[in-house]
Amino acid sequence: MILFSFLLAAGAVPPDIPRTWTDAAVAVLEVPLAKPKYSPIHISEKVYYQIPTRTIYRSYPVFHPGREPAGYAEWLKQQEPKIAFDPSKLRTQTEWIKAGELVFNAPVSYGPVFFSASDVRDPAFFEKTGMPVAKDGTIPFARWVIRRKGEVELGSMGCNTCHTRVLPGGTVIPGAQGNNPGDRQGAWILRRAARGGSSVELLTRVRTFAKQFEVPGLQDDPNRRAQTMSLDELIAAGEAIPPGVTARSHTSMLLPPQIPDIIGVRERRFLDHTGLVRHQSIGDLMRYSTLVQDTISLARYGDTEPVQPPRPGSRYSDEQLYALALYIYSLQPPPNPNRFDATAARGKKAFEREGCASCHTPPLYTNNKLIPVDGFEPPADHSSRSDILRKRVGTDPRYALQTRKGTGYYKVPSLKGVWYRGPLEHHGSVATLEDWFDPARLRDDYVPTGYSGPDRRNRGVRGHEFGLKLSAADRMALIAFLRTL
Repeated sequence: MILFSFLLAAGAVPPDIPRTWTDAAVAVLEVPLAKPKYSPIHISEKVYYQIPTRTIYRSYPVFHPGREPAGYAEWLKQQEPKIAFDPSKLRTQTEWIKAGELVFNAPVSYGPVFFSASDVRDPAFFEKTGMPVAKDGTIPFARWVIRRKGEVELGSMGCNTCHTRVLPGGTVIPGAQGNNPGDRQGAWILRRAARGGSSVELLTRVRTFAKQFEVPGLQDDPNRRAQTMSLDELIAAGEAIPPGVTARSHTSMLLPPQIPDIIGVRERRFLDHTGLVRHQSIGDLMRYSTLVQDTISLARYGDTEPVQPPRPGSRYSDEQLYALALYIYSLQPPPNPNRFDATAARGKKAFEREGCASCHTPPLYTNNKLIPVDGFEPPADHSSRSDILRKRVGTDPRYALQTRKGTGYYKVPSLKGVWYRGPLEHHGSVATLEDWFDPARLRDDYVPTGYSGPDRRNRGVRGHEFGLKLSAADRMALIAFLRTL
């Protein structure tokens, strides 16, 4: 990491690119699941490198229908297909980082996942789903792509689709906790299709999709509930998931996680809320990126079959992954409008007095450790393999025990940049810091201000009671301090 930082600063020619998918590296990449027998068994190095690599074509901005330049659609049809990523032309670190930005924004899907080409040309789609628009009128979650001249395709599901945030004023923050309302968009597409009279086929498709969330070896798996839910109930479950939270691959439709902020990820030693992936080198981030985008559905869990049988599809090349990792490491937060004033100074004293720094340790504001959840007892050998705290904070343990990412732990999150993030907590249950430090959130009759669950019922947001007993003035001061980080 120190050498890498020096190279970034120096703008030097990049070192040898790590081989992404080696059997030895993949074997130690992940923390075992709470039930080790069902930890994922990934495809072999040999099978991985038989998968064809992805071609990254030049792509073009998508505009809100009311902001698209005159003649833009016709102009796109006249463009020739152009390969945008060519590692043979990259000489300096700066060029590699710029190429990584192309990879970050490059679509990996050309079908309607969250939205279709007709959706992004329909003003009603934006009104109904709340899809944010950048100040220049663009939609930073998708791109137009020309792979064959005259055919303009809407591409999405690149890193940018989930890891891009548009602030209220229209500023775009690459790498931040995203706020594209993807699950609500998917629900919009399903509800529209259901009106067309294909409900039985749609229900089968959604239930098949939901199979990926079921956890092998887990009795009373809540994710199996999707197989008995009606189409209306499944659509409503998608509509209940707010921007900043998403039921991404191998997580859960009913226990969806908050989208992580990946700005500053170079300093994080564990990835995913449950600390599933160890992050010790740029190679680990490369492996994580291809795992998320390309190979996770090919893994076996215990003696179960993979969600998809291993078959040729496409994957990032090692060069693309290296450039992507360089770009992600280079991301910086936006300028912080919150100034460190007398109130924030009082809040800093409260932060120190309450012992917050023992877990959220400056200057990273995380100690980069794992905390076991209630209901899980770490095996004796885990302490020698991972940085584990023995304290518990009592937050909802279900995501750490009842999903395919369930290690039995949550990682200690960094508080840096918390001012532009939201909703907060690993399920995004609360919208703001004020809500998080409101003692009322512990009560059964609490109405979560973020994600409230598939049934939208009142529920307590329990655990992590630090700061809840402060005076109102100290609580507001603490919040003011946190917003300066």
